[in-house]
Amino acid sequence: MAHFEKLLLIGCGNMGGAMLAGWLAAGEDPARFEVLDPALGAAPEGVKLHREPPADSDHDCVLLGFKPQQLGELGPRFQDLTGPGVTVFSLLAGIDLAMLRAAFPGADAHVRVMPNLAARIGKSPIIMAQSGLEPAASDAALALYDKLGTALWLDDESKFNLATALAGSGPGFVYRFIDALAAAGHQLGLDQGLADDLAMAMVEGASALAAAADISPGELADRVASPGGMTREGLNVLDADNALINLLNETLQATAAKGDELAANATASR
Repeated sequence: MAHFEKLLLIGCGNMGGAMLAGWLAAGEDPARFEVLDPALGAAPEGVKLHREPPADSDHDCVLLGFKPQQLGELGPRFQDLTGPGVTVFSLLAGIDLAMLRAAFPGADAHVRVMPNLAARIGKSPIIMAQSGLEPAASDAALALYDKLGTALWLDDESKFNLATALAGSGPGFVYRFIDALAAAGHQLGLDQGLADDLAMAMVEGASALAAAADISPGELADRVASPGGMTREGLNVLDADNALINLLNETLQATAAKGDELAANATASR
């Protein structure tokens, strides 16, 4: 029965590093993790760092954290690390389960995982899709990644790139919104520092309230917008001709399409 007691991170860049930091902040034993990364300056205290594929690791799962375009090159190098008794978890954007099975045929199971950088503080949604996990192993995988926020199984893998666009890439869009909100305030006359502080504090408070509310964000927006008031006037601009929804529709479509492109490029390079 898989319990995922020892995880080997293959590549520990921004996302892998955020996840490792999140697990450690959640109280996980550093000895539960090992890192294989020739370019990493140092691993967190207690986490073993390998520069070359280890011959003596006792891991029962790996987490692929390199670039998806490198799968064709690096996959063959890691066959000895992904054999029987090992589950392959993958952060490789656009690389589907069938491609993972083809690249690592000896592994017991294959799981796509997509968090965002809020995993570092235990506040990330984690989208997961799997092939080959027994029910007990599925529960163990969910428990492991749930320590980084909220882990969710996606039953329809065809929607994985779209879910990634929303939850994985979404923080970038939120950051851009905060920056644009502050920039608009500054252009209209507020001091830049004041505009930055107001935008950041407003989004933090609004997000916390939305997360705790028993109504939808859309209903919250209507509740804070009194008829004929200032907020309603601003919402009228965003709501006109579904301007904001249409913009975000285009944003998510373009982001998800990039995942399809990455998959196609990875296939072509193999």
